[in-house]
This record gives sequence, structure tokens and C-alpha cells, in this order.
Amino acid sequence: MAFAETLIAWYEEHKRDLPWRGETDPYKIWVSEIILQQTRVQQGWDYYLRFIDNFPNVKDLAEADEERVLKVWQGLGYYSRARNMHAAAREIMTKHNGKFPQEYDKILELRGIGKYTAAAIGSIAFQLPYPAVDGNVIRIISRIFGVCDDVTQPAVVKRITEVCETHIDSKRPGVFNQAAMDFGAQQCVPRNPKCDECPFQSSCYAYQNNLADILPVKKKKNELKHRYFHYTVYLFNNQTIIEKREGSDIWKNMYQFPLTESDSEVSIGKPVYSTRETLSHQIIHAAFYVKNVKKLPKLTENQRLVNFNEVENYPMPKIMSMFLKGIE
Repeated sequence: MAFAETLIAWYEEHKRDLPWRGETDPYKIWVSEIILQQTRVQQGWDYYLRFIDNFPNVKDLAEADEERVLKVWQGLGYYSRARNMHAAAREIMTKHNGKFPQEYDKILELRGIGKYTAAAIGSIAFQLPYPAVDGNVIRIISRIFGVCDDVTQPAVVKRITEVCETHIDSKRPGVFNQAAMDFGAQQCVPRNPKCDECPFQSSCYAYQNNLADILPVKKKKNELKHRYFHYTVYLFNNQTIIEKREGSDIWKNMYQFPLTESDSEVSIGKPVYSTRETLSHQIIHAAFYVKNVKKLPKLTENQRLVNFNEVENYPMPKIMSMFLKGIE
């Protein structure tokens, strides 16, 4: 049996029951794919339902203000995903008359959409024969077809993509891509893959050569950068100051208490709460200091005065929510 037929046969028996499964609306497929880029299915499930509930279609998302979008997204992290979706929704309204583009190249032009997401949307919604190559697919192709080179290299990913292009079911490209995603997520998993019950056992290069724990080959990740954030929580008649993060750094356009960043873990007083959060390329060490004052400092352009118990109404990084819960 050919690769695609074997894969789809496995999928028909083992596919996951997901809220977006069977969906053909490109908008909803797009939302699910963006959420799953950096989020586990279990966590993304409720966020997907909440996002669709708040923004049922492209028009609703485009017309929403950014703060509301970020608030609905809050807790998922990688907030550039939400900002890019918001911008892309507005592109669809202005450049495509409110209709999601049906051509792969046009989908790819939308803000925040790369080759994988464009292929996923195009194949599932419009049956365009483009393979959606993500980490799951890279892993299963590396193992089954014996790609032994470093998969972090673009040339190797290109080779894997070409293998997928050769084998994709042109009549059911959406099913093929979803089958590959599920197979990598459930069967050919990163550690301890289920080789003993794999339909590709007889033809899998990794299984035949005892390389399932070696493939795919990846170069070592760079060491995480440590950053030290010191937040000052001003209190005056139950009012406090929050500021909007600007520039191109993490958590852009999210709100926080006034921040001072240092090069090392030096204390600027006795914090009432300390925590840390590990991001993809850095570790944030955060300390929160409460100052009861008789007069608040002058606000800068990106700051605003709010009631302390209303702080949570603003979109904020997870680390802020951790502090607010920690002092309850």
C-alpha cells in the first residue's frame, strides 16, 4: 500500500475528536492552526472555542479593537500571533472584499501566515495540493524515509517537503495533511514512538535501523537568555499605574506595572512576590514591589491610572496574572 493510503487508513481509525475537525470554513481552520502553532491541543481547545465565540468570523475579528483581541488571547502567550491575525483579518476585509482568499499564494501573503499554515488552510478548506510541513511531519518523514541530516537546516526541510509533495493525495490533500499531523502527534511521537503497532514498521528506515530515538537529527538549541524584571506597584487610594509595552520586544501592546529591567538579579527592595517564566528563547525573572504613596508619580505617554481591582480587565502577560493570583 502506498504511503498516503497507509497514512490515511491509519487516520480514519485513529483521528482525534477535535472541535475544528471536519471544519471547512477557512477562517475557523486558520484560527485553529494559529493557536496550535505554539500551544498543545489540550490547552488550545478551550481558547479556540472562546475565540470563535467572541469573533465568529473575519468581519467580527477585523472590527474588534486590539485590546479586546489580546484579552481574549491572554494566557496563550506568543501574542504576536493574535496581533498578526487581527491585522490579517483587516487585510482580508480591505484587500479581498471580506472573503478569505482561496489561492495558496494569496493566503501566504496574509500577515502572520507561513508556508505550513497556508498549506493547512488551502488543503483543508479548498483542497489545494500543498503539504503542511510542521515538526510532526518533519519527524515522521525523517524516520520513515531515512532523512539523517540536520532538520533545522532549510535545505533539509525543503527535501522533506519535496517528499511530501511526491506522496500527497491530490484528491484528498486536506485529509492527507490532517492524517500526517495526527500520526505525528499520536503514533510517531518524539520520545518512545509506538513502533510496535506502526503500520509503516516494515518500511520505516528508523525502525529497521534502530534509529527511532535518533531521528530526526537536530542541532543543539542555544542557551536561554536570562532577563530580570522589577515591577513597581504604586498604590494610592486603591489606584495604581499600569503601562502599555511598546517597541518590538516581547508582549507588545500588553499592560504591566511600571518596569525596570536590570542585567542581573539585584534587588531594589524587598519584593512582595517573585516568580519566573520560561519563554522560547529567554527566561524572565520577575520581582514585584508594592509602594504605598501619598502622591503618584507623573504618568508617561504609555501609562494610565486605573483602579487596582480593574487591572485584570486589561490584556496582560501571564507573569502579571501570576502576581495578581499570588497575592490574593
